[in-house]
Amino acid sequence: MINWPWRKAPDNKDKKRKPNTRRVNAARHSSKTPTKAANKVVAKPNSKTPATATSSRRQEPAAFVQWRYWLMCAGLIGVFALLIGRAAFIQVIEPDRLVYEGDLRSLRVKTMPSARGMITDRNGEPLAVSVPVQAIWADPYTVHKEHGLDDLTPWYALADVLGMDRKQLIDRVQSHPKRRFIYLQRQVSPAMAAYVKKLDIPGVSLKDESRRFYPTGEVSAHLVGVTGIDGKGLEGVELSFNQALTGEAGKLTVRKDRHGRVVENIATEDRELAQEVHLSIDQRIQALAYRALKQAVADTRATAGSLVMIDVLTGEVIALVNAPSYNPNNRNDRQSFRMRNRAITDAMEPGSTVKPFVVLAALENGVATKDTMIDTGNGIMQIGGSRVRDVSRVGYASLTKILQKSSNIGVSKLSLAMPVQALLGMYSSVGLSDHPGTGLKSEQAGFFPYRTRWSDFERATLSFGYGLSVTAMQLAKAYATLGAYGESHDISILKLKGDVQGTQIASRQHAKEVLAMLETVTQEGGSARAAAVDGYRVGAKTGTSRKARSGGYSDQYVALTAGVAPISHPRLALVVVIDEPQGDRYYGGQVAAPVFSEVMGSALQLLNVAPDAATSGQMNIVKQ
Repeated sequence: MINWPWRKAPDNKDKKRKPNTRRVNAARHSSKTPTKAANKVVAKPNSKTPATATSSRRQEPAAFVQWRYWLMCAGLIGVFALLIGRAAFIQVIEPDRLVYEGDLRSLRVKTMPSARGMITDRNGEPLAVSVPVQAIWADPYTVHKEHGLDDLTPWYALADVLGMDRKQLIDRVQSHPKRRFIYLQRQVSPAMAAYVKKLDIPGVSLKDESRRFYPTGEVSAHLVGVTGIDGKGLEGVELSFNQALTGEAGKLTVRKDRHGRVVENIATEDRELAQEVHLSIDQRIQALAYRALKQAVADTRATAGSLVMIDVLTGEVIALVNAPSYNPNNRNDRQSFRMRNRAITDAMEPGSTVKPFVVLAALENGVATKDTMIDTGNGIMQIGGSRVRDVSRVGYASLTKILQKSSNIGVSKLSLAMPVQALLGMYSSVGLSDHPGTGLKSEQAGFFPYRTRWSDFERATLSFGYGLSVTAMQLAKAYATLGAYGESHDISILKLKGDVQGTQIASRQHAKEVLAMLETVTQEGGSARAAAVDGYRVGAKTGTSRKARSGGYSDQYVALTAGVAPISHPRLALVVVIDEPQGDRYYGGQVAAPVFSEVMGSALQLLNVAPDAATSGQMNIVKQ
């Protein structure tokens, strides 16, 4: 039996034989030199050392290191002090930063828009209203998160109903995977919104909004104007009174959790309701005026036309139309040349329509009286190196006949007989130099001349409407002032309440005398016979001016007719402008006067103004 070294030590007898046994065993493994293992002698235990000495040394406790203990305590105290200091700094000294960061992640402000105000005519007829519609929008982040693009069939259906290219729609969502809001289409019809809702596409939703609708369409488009897709005014009344029509949106502040659910209502800010705007126009007259003007522009193949009607008692605009017009409900129809409100933006030389104010200035400055006679000669007057001509010979004529026959020579002599500032002062007083004051942001003032030195020929041409430019609105204001017996009123496109006070700029007697002279222009022998209205006394003046171009005048004309009615007690002033009529008929008495007669006659009847053809006294007028 082999005794392995790791086994339990034998007793003393066996110990004596152990070395021999190990050498015997080692010799068996090697017949030559004995190994080192065989030569080893097992050390005998020291009988003098107690057996318990080694074990007692191993069980002795480690020595206490004091500096390590205090170092660890100091470190722990320092860490806790830093944490407490940081917490105090955040909570007490500077808490706003974390509050701000927290609010960014949870606080949301929801806008509560106020419905845009309605625009109506003077009788309450709606001209612009807001209707509820919906917008279609997408959340690309949610679409990608919920694998909404795995099935493209509903996306193709969505693209088809929106009239969009399928690939373009999908690329639009795929190219912005982290965005949370993208408009797909705005202001869609209720039927389209219902169809999109049935598609139930993840990440595609509907949003409530409003769309502006214009019941009168192109009839009142230039005056009412339009709004953009965001509901802000772009033209006309919509732009000029945008703040009143918009109101002020309210705000609802809420707190939401990570899933977008409202967990707390923080604050509510009430919205300010929008105001309604009541215009001064009468939509009935507006419609018939637009129909007549549009037909005249088509018949004469003219470039454009404008018409302005003003209540001489208040200065309110009763009708304002332009042709061509546009449909404000169709965004594709909004072209710049159609959208321009020519009645307040386009200036032209007024021609003979200013001759009544030359006569009024002569009466005011004592240059002439109603009985003054003027020799116009043979129809040609030489002024320096230029000539002034009359269309027909008038000879020795009164002021009435000068207006009736529209004599250029007659008014030229009146102009030359008074200081140029007297004539310019009259033009300015009746409103030909300043902005009309309608409140519309697009209105212009035309061109009014200011010079230090005037030649006689320039003073002469100034008397029959050359050398200055005015808009149709300015000319209408001038005739409204004349119809109010020399009392000037501020022009208003808003319906006025109560009595309206004006400014007397000329003698009432002289204004009445000029109106009486003006009435003969629509009678037999006058140049505005086509402007007469059956049953009413009408005073009107026609004008035909050539359009200026670089270096002189072109072969294009502007035909005008302006006047007031009824003469016994003027109520309405009307100006009709036909721009660039084509063909042989281009005079104001031929193309603009018939429109004047049609619109003035219908308007007087609609406003319940009694006929005065056989009456010379004042009549009671029913004010609408």
